[in-house]
Amino acid sequence: MKKESKMATMSGTLDAEQRMTSLDIAQVTGKPHNDVLKAIRKMEAAWEKVHQGKFSQMQIRMELPNGGYRLVPAFSLTKTESLYIATKFNDEARAKLVKRWYELECRQLGVTIPEQRLLVTEREIMQKGDEIRRGLIAGENADADGCYTVSQLAEMMQMTVKELNKRLVAEGVQFWNGGRYKLTKEYEGSGYAQDRAFHYYALDGEKKERKYLVWTPTGMEFIRTTV
Repeated sequence: MKKESKMATMSGTLDAEQRMTSLDIAQVTGKPHNDVLKAIRKMEAAWEKVHQGKFSQMQIRMELPNGGYRLVPAFSLTKTESLYIATKFNDEARAKLVKRWYELECRQLGVTIPEQRLLVTEREIMQKGDEIRRGLIAGENADADGCYTVSQLAEMMQMTVKELNKRLVAEGVQFWNGGRYKLTKEYEGSGYAQDRAFHYYALDGEKKERKYLVWTPTGMEFIRTTV
């Protein structure tokens, strides 16, 4: 899909390709247009990776009170694309967008679309959006070669994770700070452990990162002989 450059007026209706502009989405969901644009741009990379195409860009002509006009950058999205973007919205905003698509489809087709089928379609699209994001996260959270998590070490030593962490703190190997364990100054640069980043998505769709220690083979031997 190639990027498009268009001039259009705000209509809020579907064209022959069944599309909705980012400005339409902003008005339906009650979100600032700039926020919708940010969400689209942020999620475009994942969409392009899976579907081998970018979202269509356009310009919308906005009339000004003085009789002039200005061109506003916007995106033109299909139903699937717009509902994928909506995975970043809260439940209320997403419901408003789905309802708007339902109204537009009914108006265009002149038929009554079963509500149940609409809900199934929405769920399928949301699941697809989640699959795309999980696929990207999976690559980022790949296991570090040759390193061990504290859970793996605890299992080897027939201890619970809590017990092992407590012993490592007691031995002055690590300490708790900022919601995570870190090596004490004495063991920094020892090659016993390294930071690993775990990426995940919060309920609001925001990507977050959490760091934790993983232990090298040298660190594993040190723990087995020290703890």
